[in-house]
Amino acid sequence: MESTNPSVRKETFQTFYKSYIALENTFASTLSSHIKGHNFMAQAHHYDSARQASLAANQVPEVVYDTLVEQVNQALPLLHRYVALRKRLLGLQELHSYDLYTPILGEPDYAIDFESAKAEALEALAPLGEDYLDIVNQAFDSRWIDVVENQGKRSGAYSGGAYDTNPFMLLNWVDNLNNLYTLVHEMGHSAHSYLTRHNQPYQYGDYPIFLAEIASTTNENLLTDYLLKTVDDKALRAYILNQYLDGFKGTVFRQTQFAEFEQWMHQQDAAGVPLTAEVLDQAYADLNQRYYGEALTPDPEIAHEWERIPHFYYNFYVFQYSTGFAAATALSDQIIQEGQPAVDRYKTYLKAGSSAYPIDVMKQAGVDMTKPDYLQEAFATFEQRLNEFEELVQELEQNNKKPNDFN
Repeated sequence: MESTNPSVRKETFQTFYKSYIALENTFASTLSSHIKGHNFMAQAHHYDSARQASLAANQVPEVVYDTLVEQVNQALPLLHRYVALRKRLLGLQELHSYDLYTPILGEPDYAIDFESAKAEALEALAPLGEDYLDIVNQAFDSRWIDVVENQGKRSGAYSGGAYDTNPFMLLNWVDNLNNLYTLVHEMGHSAHSYLTRHNQPYQYGDYPIFLAEIASTTNENLLTDYLLKTVDDKALRAYILNQYLDGFKGTVFRQTQFAEFEQWMHQQDAAGVPLTAEVLDQAYADLNQRYYGEALTPDPEIAHEWERIPHFYYNFYVFQYSTGFAAATALSDQIIQEGQPAVDRYKTYLKAGSSAYPIDVMKQAGVDMTKPDYLQEAFATFEQRLNEFEELVQELEQNNKKPNDFN
């Protein structure tokens, strides 16, 4: 659905959902049974709700979840603005769900080889201090990274390792901007693992998923800030901003939409409401329209999207993507604006592992996730970058450049 041809996108979208629609009652029965079982187990173990039971392992207060959903709903006008801008830039009379993933800007003329990317990464991560850069240089110099594509090698990127080893990173390097972001992202995971294992005993030498993506996303945010401070080319700046806005949309807004639907399903089942395909379809379609706003023309197929979301079987897992992205935005802003005090707080998080509960670790880092402040900071950054993006594309349009000609 990233094709630049609207007919291809539409046909792909409709064909993709046909197989799900044909089995919608099976999917509804399967998901309903899972939720019913989840609610039963929570009740049997004397929890007030399935959500409370799921969050108890990491002692995450339910207010963290509720605050996320509440703040995201308050910020939906920002998403509506961005969706409306996408519609205008694509030149569409109607924007459909299958139009949400096609690029609105052309690929930038930004080729960067791995050696140059190493230098850029070091510059971007410099605000984290020399000791952090020592880890980055060690990764580069001590062959922690499997860089190039190879026959039989898995695709994508990954950071792994064990308590008694250094971290290892898998990349499949291509000379472009996206791979520079992938490099600093995986470096964030690896530095997090390195500092945790060098500062915690074995039993605390790992970290929960609630904390995992914060380090990698903070690095991405620092790279974005660095590039926006050093890149003058307006088309490239627009591309960088668009990448950030798309990432925010797909992580903070979209994953919270899933989290809100997951909570609704559990509440309906607990109240004795049968979760039939018809009930789920209508509720999901309404929720999707509320999130994306009037600029999006509803498609009947999107009501069935719940059928293909595996996270609904992971028991209140998906919200952590949203909280992690927002927390990383707040932390990177603090690092850039405050300097060393914020860096020192941030490193307590990188070194903590699982020696304390995630909420307490984040409080030490400078983010209280039981309060709305960090989310409001994140949405303020989103709005600031949306404003700049709107101004840039308007200027580019005035110079007779179409969106797909921006490169």
